[in-house]
Amino acid sequence: MTNSATHAPTHAPTHAPTHAPTHAPTHSPTDFAARLRARRRILGYWVVLDNPVGTERLAGLGYDYVCVDAQHGLLDYKGTLGAMTAIDARGISAGMVRVPANDGFWIGQALDAGARGVIVPLVNTAEEAAAAVSACRYPPHGVRSYGPMRSGLRVGPTPAEANEQVACIVMIETAQALGNTAEICATKGLDGVYIGPSDLTIALGGRTSTDPSVAEEFEAALTKVAEAAKSVGIAAGIHCPNGVTAAKRLAQGFTFATVSSDLAHLEQAAAGHLRDALG
Repeated sequence: MTNSATHAPTHAPTHAPTHAPTHAPTHSPTDFAARLRARRRILGYWVVLDNPVGTERLAGLGYDYVCVDAQHGLLDYKGTLGAMTAIDARGISAGMVRVPANDGFWIGQALDAGARGVIVPLVNTAEEAAAAVSACRYPPHGVRSYGPMRSGLRVGPTPAEANEQVACIVMIETAQALGNTAEICATKGLDGVYIGPSDLTIALGGRTSTDPSVAEEFEAALTKVAEAAKSVGIAAGIHCPNGVTAAKRLAQGFTFATVSSDLAHLEQAAAGHLRDALG
């Protein structure tokens, strides 16, 4: 009989991906909302692909949160649920969801899947911000329906505890929202605001989502939002194309920033290796 030990590799495969975080995390998913409300510096990552294994690996890198994009991302509810499960499996990053719209159904569904926070798009007024907050909270502080089919395993589990552990963030990305920034930020129960740079650039008159001709107006808008959030003690966040930009925005007064996305980095990495191989 052949000894089974002779079939074991003498060394680990050189192509095996690392399982360790790139830096030792000093945070826990359970205190994510509290750290956000305290305006601690927070860094996140963005997921648009329906790839639970890839998302699980990203969630182990050390980011404070991984946000799944259910508005523009390429995944449905089952994909969002799978992503939340994958993120929680690592126990390092908090799972977040950008919901498709400011609607109680979408917000409740994301929270029931286990999201520790939602980013709500296209919020233009304080009234709309208040509706988003209400959809995130159980009565008597809101109108969220009780049905934590998965979230009860991770968040809460009581309604009062869940209310404390879930973050509500609304996006400022239109001309109307920019005009109502102070009122939106002052909304009772709101935890933070988030800049959508592409839509905001277009709203400011940009011909493309990165039009440099409106860069001055764009920077002024960022300052306005960051200062308005600071004045009422809530978090201010922004989506960034890379880590260097994220560091710049945090230094400018934003308290949290998201770095690029899985799809963007997949394409960039493949293109870079192709260039290297072709010389």
